[in-house]
Amino acid sequence: MTKSELIDKFSRDADISRQRAALLVDAFFESLTESLGDGGRVELRTFGNFSVRDYEPYVGRNPKSGDSVYVPAKRLPYFKPSSQLRDKLAGK
Repeated sequence: MTKSELIDKFSRDADISRQRAALLVDAFFESLTESLGDGGRVELRTFGNFSVRDYEPYVGRNPKSGDSVYVPAKRLPYFKPSSQLRDKLAGK
């Protein structure tokens, strides 16, 4: 599902204009991004948790040439699905 498909679904399901649905979706993603950017965690019950994980720097290997490559430390978003979502996807 793309962002525009999500906006269309919100618009239909909530019986609101597409512009208003777009504002709601944009506000949600902006809040999520802001919270994660501040190092916070976002918990959506029955869906899952979004958080940020810190990764240490390491020396990797270029698979094509075999040369050693330095990979700097980084922070990446992480999603952990809820047990309800996992069960639903498993068909339980």
